[in-house]
Amino acid sequence: MKLQTLTLLAGCALFAASCSSSKTYNILAKSGTKTSGTAKFTQKGNDVVMDLEVTNLNPGIHAVHIHEKGDCSAPDATSTGGHWNPEKHDHGKWGAGTFHMGDIGNLQADANGNAKLTFKTDKWCLDCVEESKNIMGKGIIIHADKDDFMTQPTGNAGGRVGCVEIK
Repeated sequence: MKLQTLTLLAGCALFAASCSSSKTYNILAKSGTKTSGTAKFTQKGNDVVMDLEVTNLNPGIHAVHIHEKGDCSAPDATSTGGHWNPEKHDHGKWGAGTFHMGDIGNLQADANGNAKLTFKTDKWCLDCVEESKNIMGKGIIIHADKDDFMTQPTGNAGGRVGCVEIK
């Protein structure tokens, strides 16, 4: 009986480990800034958690959005295209009224230019077949200004100071 229990526990542990994946990317400075840090994405079951740790920002509030393309090659990160919006919704605040899949929100940089943001959703996935949920091949943009959650289609968030290629 003990051998069966150990085998069952080992199988459950292996199954649990296989249901979680994690990827970490560097934040690339854009538009002449020194923005840096990491973006970590972890998928557990149906949920994806994004942990941003950003440094060298100007103190204050900065918008964060997912953009259409995971291409940070342009000096101002315009190579990422517009906000990721597979369902063609209006721009807005995540979870309040209308919003699109790229509307993450704002993060607050302290007096030293450091900011952290954790964002969890079941509306994204890592490398799945549902194109309307799959964030692989997209870009994360950290903007110079805050998102006003109203101005279409960008939230009046200003220039692009940090970029992540989700690959």
